[in-house]
Amino acid sequence: MGSGKTTAGKELAGRLNYSFVDLDLYIEKKEKRTISTIFSDEGEKNFRKIESRLLKEIVKTDNIVVACGGGTPCYSDNMLFMKEKGQTVYLEMPVGALINRLKNSYGERPLLKGKSKEELGNYISSTLAEREKYYQKAHYTVNALNLKVDSILIFFI
Repeated sequence: MGSGKTTAGKELAGRLNYSFVDLDLYIEKKEKRTISTIFSDEGEKNFRKIESRLLKEIVKTDNIVVACGGGTPCYSDNMLFMKEKGQTVYLEMPVGALINRLKNSYGERPLLKGKSKEELGNYISSTLAEREKYYQKAHYTVNALNLKVDSILIFFI
């Protein structure tokens, strides 16, 4: 969350002449409701089931770049599935940089909603620590602090 997946994914797709899909936006379109609504109506567990199902639907398309949500690789063997279907890239960011990026948009994100700035920092630190083991399984890790898409593009040409 906040690492620049969508921005980098769009640029990478354009440079490769591939299609681009933001998984969260795809979920909202297919479900005809927002991620926040799904979380509040059904909880995270059911959201993750929907997310996994729709991820599998997306990858049936060739020549596509997918920006998945930050939790996607951590559930339902999604990371293993993504690695089997294509190349995976972890956009690594320091916790402080993520906090700076997310502090102005955290009310829009279901897992951050209602948290104070201190709670936001604690949540990002602990969540990243939990998820890191999944992210590290990606084919490639790229420092995303001052990301240039060329540093990702080299893996695909």
